[in-house]
Amino acid sequence: MFNLDRFRNFSRAVALGAVAVSAIAFAGAAEAAPVQIFPFFQPLPPFAAPQPVQPYQAPAYQTEPSDDQDAVEMPARFRRQTVSYATREAPGTIIIDTPNTYLYYVLGNGQALRYGIGVGRDGFTWSGVQSVTRKAEWPAWTPPPEMIARQPYLPRHMAGGPGNPLGARAMYLGGTIYRIHGTNAPDTIGKRVSSGCIRMTNDDVTDLYSRVNVGTKVVVLPMTERRAELGTTAR
Repeated sequence: MFNLDRFRNFSRAVALGAVAVSAIAFAGAAEAAPVQIFPFFQPLPPFAAPQPVQPYQAPAYQTEPSDDQDAVEMPARFRRQTVSYATREAPGTIIIDTPNTYLYYVLGNGQALRYGIGVGRDGFTWSGVQSVTRKAEWPAWTPPPEMIARQPYLPRHMAGGPGNPLGARAMYLGGTIYRIHGTNAPDTIGKRVSSGCIRMTNDDVTDLYSRVNVGTKVVVLPMTERRAELGTTAR
């Protein structure tokens, strides 16, 4: 016979069991993967601190001769060297050997310092005896009127510096327009390309400049007086 009370108790037990099982399953799922209440809010990426900006530093103006300008591979005979050199000129005299493109600084006792130089092109060589009347470091350049007439594209004035064709040092000769000076084109040493000035590498002209005083005698040999290798390397 059907017992209503027993059926009610059984149904109540089944329902409580189902609720318990559901609660356990929900708790496990929640622990494994928390539910995002507001899934449309995404986490922000890690904040990266801005890198410090390095202040701009303008390149320093060059005040000393540059090794780069004299980095051209120089033939051995045009490198500065002490050589045997017979002359009657007193120590401290400069002798310009125009035809052989050498400059000699007389040391005495049959020796001289020899430097490779560039000289005047055809029609622009000269000879004679002068003296150093002025010295200048990183000299400015004002081409003389006769040079402007021949080359009107030249600047009327150029401040001293690495780009100046007079280079690092200049020694002015008497009341002439000629100088012994450096160059920003060291590949012209040993060549005849100037308008009469004597050019040296910046390194060599700086060395000579340190040895020479105002009043130093300068002897410029004529182009016709060509003699092979007047100086031989001192041993």
